[in-house]
Amino acid sequence: MEIPINIPFLGKEEISVVTSILKTGKLTSSSNHGGKYVQDFEKSVSSFVNSKYTVAVNSGTAALQAALYALDIKFGDEVLIPSFTFVSTANSVTSTGAKPVFVDILKENFTMDPDDLKKKITKKTKAIIPVHLYGNVAYLDKISEIAKKFSIPIIEDSAQSLGSTYKKKHTGTFFEMGCFSMYPAKVMTAGEGGFIVTNNKKFRDKLLMIRNHGILNGSDTRLLGLNLRLPEINAAIATVQMKKLPKFLQTRQKNADLLSKLLSKLNLNLPQQRKNEKVNWYLYTITTSKRNTLLKKLNAKGIGATSYYLKPVHKTPLYKSKIKLPITDWASSHVLSLPIHPKVTQKNIEFIAKTISEII
Repeated sequence: MEIPINIPFLGKEEISVVTSILKTGKLTSSSNHGGKYVQDFEKSVSSFVNSKYTVAVNSGTAALQAALYALDIKFGDEVLIPSFTFVSTANSVTSTGAKPVFVDILKENFTMDPDDLKKKITKKTKAIIPVHLYGNVAYLDKISEIAKKFSIPIIEDSAQSLGSTYKKKHTGTFFEMGCFSMYPAKVMTAGEGGFIVTNNKKFRDKLLMIRNHGILNGSDTRLLGLNLRLPEINAAIATVQMKKLPKFLQTRQKNADLLSKLLSKLNLNLPQQRKNEKVNWYLYTITTSKRNTLLKKLNAKGIGATSYYLKPVHKTPLYKSKIKLPITDWASSHVLSLPIHPKVTQKNIEFIAKTISEII
């Protein structure tokens, strides 16, 4: 029995729409507003998360990069981010010439620690990027209070949190811009792709140009941009996936509830939702001092348990730093994510729980 940590859920509808696009030959569009399927997809996202605008791009990393460009982040600036995240958060900052400054996380849900955030702010701080890790919502109230005090804009890294809400409001919609990913492992996919949501028309207009070499019309490049366009095929897949997303999220919730029930009596720290928080259960992440043993034995049984992230960004060869981030270091040696995606059956969940119980 093989149970991967995450796998895309694709069907006949996605195959049909891709085939129809291939027959037309209209694979992409360099117009300011993008092709038909890009525009349809953007409307579906705005409707789902309740944002005024959505701008589709070709990856979650491109979404972060474009958002930073829209804020005019440049060489010499500092951007505060957690180290306990995928490296794309840091790389997007570095690509602008700015310096990523690493902030510790909270044990409760692995997101940015507001107290440590406040300590790291300097005159060079030009943006804050909290990451809604594993679908868990960052402590936005406290982060917002700090950002307002110092007049610092916020970009939400919502790559892993599509469908997560706080006080019934979707992640990505709380501040200037929110960035999402549609990598195949996410809760919905375009194959590759990403998007930025915003309620600010000025940012939306800049983002439309940034994703298309800074062009508004023809060849009138007005600001620095890149080819970050989302192809029509990917946009069409994403549009179909958006229709299925509520069902995907419902199944993840059901699987998470069952797994929590079956693991509740074991000596493990299970994920908990905060008051007013609803997570999308992108990853069901436990912590245990026996992580390495558990990981090895679960994998041997065909269970795709995985540890995100074994090496925090500040300890990678590129960003090697002597900064002290104690909770980040603790998390990297204790976290373990278990499969609960829509293709995981009740029988799979029971097998995972039984296997963990036997190992412990």
